[in-house]
Amino acid sequence: MSSAIHQETVRPAPVDFRRAMGRFCTGVTVIACGTDDSTDAMTANAMTSVSIDPLMLLVSIRTAGRLSGRLGIGCSFSVSVLSEAQEELSALFARPDRPRGAEAFERLGSWRGPGGSALAAGALAAFECTVEAEYPGGDHTLYLGRVTAVHQGPAEARPLLYYRGGHPRLLDPLSLTAFDQPQEVETIHA
Repeated sequence: MSSAIHQETVRPAPVDFRRAMGRFCTGVTVIACGTDDSTDAMTANAMTSVSIDPLMLLVSIRTAGRLSGRLGIGCSFSVSVLSEAQEELSALFARPDRPRGAEAFERLGSWRGPGGSALAAGALAAFECTVEAEYPGGDHTLYLGRVTAVHQGPAEARPLLYYRGGHPRLLDPLSLTAFDQPQEVETIHA
């Protein structure tokens, strides 16, 4: 059994980094801020949970992008985790000429959470957040969001995956019903 990586790059080029990161399978989200006529949204796969106590997640957004210009400490935003039925929505909000304003709100399904942010109707899950902190990260800005609301979509829906520039499908039917049941979770404090 060999554990060697076949090709090494001593000084990685951006194309090599991008290609290698493409081998990390992720989910796909739409990050949005505003609602109705002020809606702006973008597709992203750089999202991760950070903390349970308090509830926090992190998103990475290109600093020169138009959504980054709308976020800052105290601003609200949402993250909608897309289902595989929403691949077209993912492609739409990944485009540089993606819709904004009322058209973006409509294309997301005209769904507004209690916190006021636009959410993608039919998403597997959605989180409404307030920016708690922001950090420079090269050509991106990392936004730490305090989660103010959590929404769960249909349990039978499958996730939209992103791997090597495409959207592979899960082969097995998901049987995660036990995962959807309430469970006691012990919180460990450092």
